[in-house]
Amino acid sequence: MKQLMQNLKNGDTIVADAPVPAPQPGEALVRTAASLVSAGTERMVVEFAEKSLVGKARSRPDLVRQVFDKARREGLLTTLEAAFGRLDQPMPLGYSSAGTIVALAEDPKNSLGLAGFHAGQRVACAGGGFAVHAEFACVPRNLLAALPDEVDFESAAFTTLGAIALHGFRLAQTQIGERIAVIGLGLLGLLAVEIAHAAGCRVFGVDLDPRRVALAESLGAQAVTREQAIEAALSFSGGRGCDAILICADTPSTDPVELAGAIARDRARVVAVGAVGLTLPRKIYYEKELTFLNSRSYGPGRYDPTYEEKGVDYPLGYVRWSEGRNLEAVVDLLAQKRLDVKPLISHRFSIESAPQAYELITGKRKEPFLGVLLTYPQSDSEAETAQISIRSNAFRNSASAETVAAQTQSPEKQVGIEASQRVRVGVLGAGNFATAVMLPALKATTGVDLVGIASASGMNASYAAGRFGFRYAASDEARILEDPQISAIAVLTRHNLHARQVIAALAAGKHVFCEKPLALNQAELDSILQALAEAQSKPNVPLLTVGFNRRFAPLARKMKLFLDERKEPLFAHYRVNAGYIPLNHWTHDPEQGGGRLIGEGCHFIDFITYLVGAAPVNVSVRGLPDAGRYKEDNLSITLAFPDGSLGQVSYLANGDKAFPKERVEVFSAGRVAVLDDYRSLELIFNGRRKTHKSRLRQDKGHRAEWQAFAEAIQAGGPPSIPYDQIFGVMTATFASVQSLRLGKTISIKDAMDKKH
Repeated sequence: MKQLMQNLKNGDTIVADAPVPAPQPGEALVRTAASLVSAGTERMVVEFAEKSLVGKARSRPDLVRQVFDKARREGLLTTLEAAFGRLDQPMPLGYSSAGTIVALAEDPKNSLGLAGFHAGQRVACAGGGFAVHAEFACVPRNLLAALPDEVDFESAAFTTLGAIALHGFRLAQTQIGERIAVIGLGLLGLLAVEIAHAAGCRVFGVDLDPRRVALAESLGAQAVTREQAIEAALSFSGGRGCDAILICADTPSTDPVELAGAIARDRARVVAVGAVGLTLPRKIYYEKELTFLNSRSYGPGRYDPTYEEKGVDYPLGYVRWSEGRNLEAVVDLLAQKRLDVKPLISHRFSIESAPQAYELITGKRKEPFLGVLLTYPQSDSEAETAQISIRSNAFRNSASAETVAAQTQSPEKQVGIEASQRVRVGVLGAGNFATAVMLPALKATTGVDLVGIASASGMNASYAAGRFGFRYAASDEARILEDPQISAIAVLTRHNLHARQVIAALAAGKHVFCEKPLALNQAELDSILQALAEAQSKPNVPLLTVGFNRRFAPLARKMKLFLDERKEPLFAHYRVNAGYIPLNHWTHDPEQGGGRLIGEGCHFIDFITYLVGAAPVNVSVRGLPDAGRYKEDNLSITLAFPDGSLGQVSYLANGDKAFPKERVEVFSAGRVAVLDDYRSLELIFNGRRKTHKSRLRQDKGHRAEWQAFAEAIQAGGPPSIPYDQIFGVMTATFASVQSLRLGKTISIKDAMDKKH
């Protein structure tokens, strides 16, 4: 399919081929008919992308500070690679569209699911955390609005922008007969004019452009240019001032805010709907005791992952006008002809010509514009419809939908390791961590061929395929799992998918690398253990490993060798300055991320296990009170090992990220080893101190873990991490959660014996 993307590194706006996305539970796959270009939001993205590196830095000093902090912690080369990697990743564009539902992926965990929607239904779509300037889009239930026959696709493409204007109008708490001023008569402002007029209000508009002033007048407003605004507003309001002012302008200037104060009545309401300068003139706002509000996008539910991603709606009695209900209200206005967007359409471009639309809104193409639509080819081919149906048993896109994004040499032409011994890898997942860390490490691994990569969005897989040299990209995980050319699967998806995908890969006879955690609970872990046991009967026994990369770091291996000469138990303290993440982050979600202890804490339990050489036998955990700000992520974990060794993990979210993240101190038999953030290692014995340092690059072992896994596969085993340690560490992690919540020491043996 065709999809519009923005390259943040070089500023190019491109139309790329990408696999059709695979809808996740609770989403509908929609074939787009028309989408609306936002001259405000999208122009800002494009203009930022087109800036030089210096220009980008000047416009986002907050990000520059983050880069400097990261460089101090992790080294210059590591930071530059991460920064350029993020800039190189294309950004999808668009958030307001309309089209036809092709297929639904029901969510068994949500009883309402996609009730009221069906394949073949015409809908308006809002963009939450996804883009809609593409031939196909996956849209969650609460961001869909059904279209009646009276509303055509081009009009429906304005629905999301209309919901933004409608939410701002609602925040103003207007009543029939009130006098409403709209400052800024661009697309958003003109929609606000029509909505206010439809609600029975008298409307006054202000803009710099006489043509937009004239258009506002044709839509029922009294409108003037900026120079006439103050006198005309007093006349319009009978000398009293306007009851409410909606600022829909798009400018860094504070003039719209100042003008709003000047034309407002005593105790009026001012709502900033557009992006404007927000320095309030105290005198006029104080004297009139004005109420000022910033309108947040489409309405209640925006930026709430429970609402937008999981489809959990707000009760009608408590939230009358949620994000989704605002979308429905705009559709109703369109159907009743009380909102007419046809006069607002100035340009139409096919999706293939979409870059021309962005030349228009950024001013490279010198001509006036207002509503800019993108149109998409429509086909009712039964064959095509069948290709993008959903696998009912797994909520996945059944089409291979692959894009030959890059051609690599065939294995027969590779030099070095013989073709029959090379590890042919397929990857599931192409998110930020995968593209920034794991895929560069995988590409650099000797003896590996990159065959295919899949991501639900399709676009991420297509980008990763081109950047790292995979032969194809897909949106369907089954395409990777069932490919006979693939011998090893890398599971780099979100945590909740790990166990299922690992089991599926083992059942297919594939070797499996799974990024941590291996599972989210003991029941999932038991199922993986059973699948691994069943796989032992296959002709080529598959190997399993987990992304416990720190044990493969060069400095960690030096530390291990130093400590292996001990003749008595050790004591290890691992301090982790993990940093704060918001409570609504997916990692905290017990279903998606499992919490920070399971999602990341397993790393540090594994590292101490690596140093000792055996999994823990019991664990005791205590934590600081969460106090409403934290979520079980300020912890002290005490681990006991079979040889009497003790490990202490201090995992803290209440520190400053500018401080180095990780430090390990180990004491044993007259030896002291100190590993500081994987950039320096001190080894002290018999009064002698030896120091190893890495000044420019932090190496946490990501490449080395892949090399070890590939070599284990080529050698036919043993696994690169002993299975008793992999499963022992994961069980100890689950036991840590249990210990924290119960306030007592947990035996690992008892935890492994007990089925959850």
